Formats: sequence, C-alpha cells, structure tokens
Amino acid sequence: MIDNNKIAIIGAGLMGAGIAQVFASKGFSVSVCDPIEDVRLSLKTRIQDGLKSVASDPSIADHVNVTRDMSEALSGAFAVFEAAPEKLEIKQSIFKELDKIAAPETILASNTSVISISNIAKSVIRRERMLGTHWWNPPYLVPLVEVVPIAETKDKVTTQMIDLLSNVGKKPVLVKRDVPGFVGNRLQHALWREAHALIEEGVCDAETIDIVVKNSFGMRLPVLGPIENADLVGLDLTLDIHRTILPELSKRSDPSPALVKNIEAGRLGFKTGKGFRDWTDEQIQETRTTLSQHLLKTLRE
Repeated sequence: MIDNNKIAIIGAGLMGAGIAQVFASKGFSVSVCDPIEDVRLSLKTRIQDGLKSVASDPSIADHVNVTRDMSEALSGAFAVFEAAPEKLEIKQSIFKELDKIAAPETILASNTSVISISNIAKSVIRRERMLGTHWWNPPYLVPLVEVVPIAETKDKVTTQMIDLLSNVGKKPVLVKRDVPGFVGNRLQHALWREAHALIEEGVCDAETIDIVVKNSFGMRLPVLGPIENADLVGLDLTLDIHRTILPELSKRSDPSPALVKNIEAGRLGFKTGKGFRDWTDEQIQETRTTLSQHLLKTLRE
C-alpha cells in the first residue's frame, strides 16, 4: 500500500540529509537508509543543524527514521531518492536492488549531478517509473531541482514528481533530453573550463577570476539569465560578439592540466587549505558563512 506522504532516501550523506530535511519540514514521513553506521548515527544531528540554520524547529529531525534496511525504508514509499556517491557502478547496483524491492507504484529517482540517468537505469526492468532529480547543494536553500525523465518514463510519473517537488517549495524544471550534466552543470562547468584556461594561459590569476565574476555579470545572473541578456542587448550585437570571441574560447575536452597538477600536489581546496588559491581557516569559515547568509537572504526575499 503506497503512502503519498512517505518519502524514502538512499544515502545519509550531505545531499541525503538535505533532501530529508526538505521533506520532513513539510510534514512528510521520511525514512533514510545508509550502510555506514557512523553516517547513520550523525544524520539527525546534521539535519538539526540544517534546521537551525534556517530558523526551523530542530525537533523536526526526530521524525526522520534512520535504518540500514533498504526494504524497511522503502515500505509504502511514494518516491525514493537515491543520494549515493557519484559512482556509476554504485548507483547501478542500488537501482537494480530498488527495482526488485520497491512497490510497482514507487517512483525511483536518482540525485546524480552529471551521470546519464539512462546509464544508471541500465539494470532497471520497470524503467517507466525511473527518472533523475538533480538537487543542488544545500538542498534546503537552493530552490532548483532538475527533473530528467528517460525515454521509457511515463508522463504521469514525471508530472507526479514535478508536483511533489513544487508542493515542498522547490523550483522543478523539466529537462527534455537525458544528457550528462543536464542543464545547470553543463552551463556551470563551461564557465569553469574557461576560468581554468585563463589561469593556465597566464591571462590572470585565480583570485582575479573570482573577483571578475562576482563584480560583473555574476551580479546580474539572479535577475537576468543568459538568454534574457542576449535579448536585452540585442541578438545582432550578440552575433557580432560571438563571431569575435567564440573562436578564442577553450575547447578542451579533457580536465584542465592545472586542475590535475593541483590534485597531484595535494592541493584539494578547502579540505587541505590549498587549491587554485590558498585558504586560511578563517577565510574558509568566512566564505561558508557568507554563502549561507546570501542563500538565506535570497530565499526569504
């Protein structure tokens, strides 16, 4: 018997905890499954911290069930969201199991950020109830969720998922074709590729990249998307600009050598205090706090 008010989540990490918080905050019955004991034990504390950050009642976390048993988590669930590590083999294995034990009506959704949903669903037999739902981090602050049906997904399932996400305050968008990276990450990483290329070619340093983005077109993006901007300035001017600039942009199809070099040197970003830029503990905390405050302010406006 399917309970329209029950949500299952596979994976109690960063994204799983955030997705659980979203649904629990809206009164849904949430059950989270994870094989790692330490992750399970810390889940409710992490959800409580997330709730406090948005001035919500931390006791909401007490209504989230945590289990190692996938069958228990899935029992009666309207939808299950997979939030496992971004490894194709792991996700394929999870969905092969979900396909066996989930009720026929339960919607199967993957939270992958870049992997093709069709590839993840390779071993799924009942593919008509399978789709992707790419949430953005942190899920309880960023509104967007990209909904990605595969060729076999029933239209009814897609509509049900969009309605479900809308009902918990998210901003779902339909991605009409299943391509790696979907929409948001393809746009984001096209920018990152050019940023890395400018550093490699000695055009500017890493800090300059961030200053330029945050103090120019980045200021417009919350209210003026790239297509709106093209229409605003005029498509004739856009064409003239593209004829000059596009041939000059990076066309790399492999990861940036500068990125690889940093990793080989143990420069992994915030987690090591060094990446493309060097970071003190105070700078790391300030950046995290500034981001959270900005997202909170945007969410409340």
